Amino acid sequence: QVQLVESGGGLVQTGGSLRLSCAASGRTFRNYVMAWFRQAPGKEREISAAVTWSGGYTYYSDSVKGRFTISRDNAKNTFYLQMNSLKPEDTAVYYCAARVGVMIFEAAQYDYWGQGTQVTVSS
Repeated sequence: QVQLVESGGGLVQTGGSLRLSCAASGRTFRNYVMAWFRQAPGKEREISAAVTWSGGYTYYSDSVKGRFTISRDNAKNTFYLQMNSLKPEDTAVYYCAARVGVMIFEAAQYDYWGQGTQVTVSS
């Protein structure tokens, strides 16, 4: 059973930084794509960033490109989202997610989800 456990959300001022962590367990993740999604109130869940577990390929949405960095630590079975230059519009619940196979950007295509962590950016 795959488990994803997030940590690191919180309240930060505009321009600040946060780092989210997602600890993965229950499987060997060699062929997995790991991703961070976010969902703001009244909006659909959207992808922010993704990384392949073994190959190191990354994807960023236009809204976070240049400000967020996704990374992984294979030895710890953990992946991260470093968020810099945060804006009020980054306020959302952030979810880590995993799927086997190719990198896809739709939430419905991901099989495993963390519980979500709130990120609030004050103006």
